[in-house]
Amino acid sequence: MTAISHCFETLGRNRECALIPFITAGDPDLETTAAALRVLDRSGADIIELGVPYSDPLADGPVIQAAATRALQRGTTLDHVLEMLQATTPSLRSPISLFTYYNPILHRGVEKFLQQIAAAGVAGLVVPDLPLEEAGGLLQPASEIGIDLTLLVAPTSSAERIEAIARSSQGFIYLVSVTGVTGIRSQLESRVSDLLQQIRSFTDKPIGVGFGISQVSQARQVKDWGADAAIVGSAFVKRLAEGTPEEGLTAIAQFCQSLKAAIRAEGE
Repeated sequence: MTAISHCFETLGRNRECALIPFITAGDPDLETTAAALRVLDRSGADIIELGVPYSDPLADGPVIQAAATRALQRGTTLDHVLEMLQATTPSLRSPISLFTYYNPILHRGVEKFLQQIAAAGVAGLVVPDLPLEEAGGLLQPASEIGIDLTLLVAPTSSAERIEAIARSSQGFIYLVSVTGVTGIRSQLESRVSDLLQQIRSFTDKPIGVGFGISQVSQARQVKDWGADAAIVGSAFVKRLAEGTPEEGLTAIAQFCQSLKAAIRAEGE
């Protein structure tokens, strides 16, 4: 069993929703990123999604785009990110899922890329610009090396496509709650509840909801709708970038604790 599957199995026995925070590697610097991973790990994160900064992040909203730009301007590279992870992951309880666009994988070569991220302690992989039709060349070798390649379901996906994605996705299924890019939104669309039920009709794999969750009440809402995980990105990235690195780390610790408390609580 992979680390991510084990995490969901453990939480599932307690009927507990997973919290998956997202941060961008290298913003404001990789030393702070390593510290942020440790802070999130001890503040309630169950899985941590780490974004590799990329020059053309098509799925990301303005907050994460700006963070990626700052990280790239500081010279952050994939090799630097993996070096940081190799030194940091042994001390973490939470599995790391790497969020990266496909071009860096293609440039490096699938086998080499997977071997390198596995050596750095990465347990999962999310590639937002990799469509199902082209995922086969990554799904099989990822599975063989023990890395879960998690696929995304869009709100516009047909029933047939949702079923196919649910069948192929590893670790869990990533349900995108909105049509568009990541970002902070004032409310979630009620159709997320219907989409969760539709996916449930095809699979018993865990389902995580992301894109647009930025408030404690929204995380609680997706849990009440039946999600197995709440994925929160821009709100963490924004907090980490404000003030000094120490202030940012304190802010994400407090936010992480409040989110986890909300989705752990029963009957509230």
